[in-house]
Amino acid sequence: MTTVNKASGGRVSTVMHVRCPDRLPDELYRRVLEQMADLSPVVQALPPTAALAELKGALRYHGAGADVRRLGQLLRVRALTRHGVDLRIGIGPVISTATTASAQVPTPGGVLVIDPDEAADWLAELPVDALHGIGPRQADALHDYGIHTVRLLAAVPMATIQRLLGGRAGRLASERARGIDPRPVVPRNLPASATVRYTFDRHTLDGAHTRAALLELVVRLGRLLRRRGQAPQALTLSLTFAGTARWEKSRRLAEPSAHDDDLRTVAYQLMDAAGLQRGRLTGLALRGDDLLDADTVPQQISLDPSREARLVTEAAVDRVRDKYGSGVIGPATVFRHAS
Repeated sequence: MTTVNKASGGRVSTVMHVRCPDRLPDELYRRVLEQMADLSPVVQALPPTAALAELKGALRYHGAGADVRRLGQLLRVRALTRHGVDLRIGIGPVISTATTASAQVPTPGGVLVIDPDEAADWLAELPVDALHGIGPRQADALHDYGIHTVRLLAAVPMATIQRLLGGRAGRLASERARGIDPRPVVPRNLPASATVRYTFDRHTLDGAHTRAALLELVVRLGRLLRRRGQAPQALTLSLTFAGTARWEKSRRLAEPSAHDDDLRTVAYQLMDAAGLQRGRLTGLALRGDDLLDADTVPQQISLDPSREARLVTEAAVDRVRDKYGSGVIGPATVFRHAS
């Protein structure tokens, strides 16, 4: 077990990030969440195998003798002895630092506590790809610029990092390298899936009509997931036909995403797999499966200016819909279908 915890003049790290073993069965993951809830009233599930907890309330509850290292050790011992699950636990002053810390705990498990006053120095010594949120492509882009450590990443002006990684991704990387992450731990037990449905007014054989309905479902599902802050790892398309016939097929995404472009590509692949000819459709359903918290999905740079422009447009369209309603803007095909 690895622990770093130095006196900090009263300041204490209280954000705990927990990593369960890969491919942990859902039932055991749920039991780990229950153990965390026994420890702290604020637990945020990060499926499929991680979670956050805010320990401020736990410290008050357990009294003056409690400290965050002991609470982390207590959680680890309970999970190991009661459920046979060893945990990698990082505790830091903010979410990104705690998450980075848990990734540095050696397998099979342990507790690493990063003191608030030591967090910047601890982060500085790490390779840049060890920082939470930095994916392989982002790391390659930073390496090409000569940035190999978090210390160098923190020293480079934010505007430069934004040019390398993109606006939002660059800002997040620059802030997290400096130990800045204003996100709170939000109690959340994410639903496992999200579904949107479309029912035809009459039986349809029209391929264009069907595609337009499917695109409408893609737009609705994408907006729902982005508002929830979730990203699916797979999509399932269900078709219902006149009578009792039903067809369903699932396909995994190349990487978790709630962006319309990515959802549309997989949804169209599923529709092509259905091989529709003369089947009379009565309805469609599109479901996002194996949902993740979007904040846990690495932000990769695409090196495709057209895609980056579409993502910026998508965010702007979401803001318009939030202000004026979902029916005021969308793909032209959907509006022609609606008319």
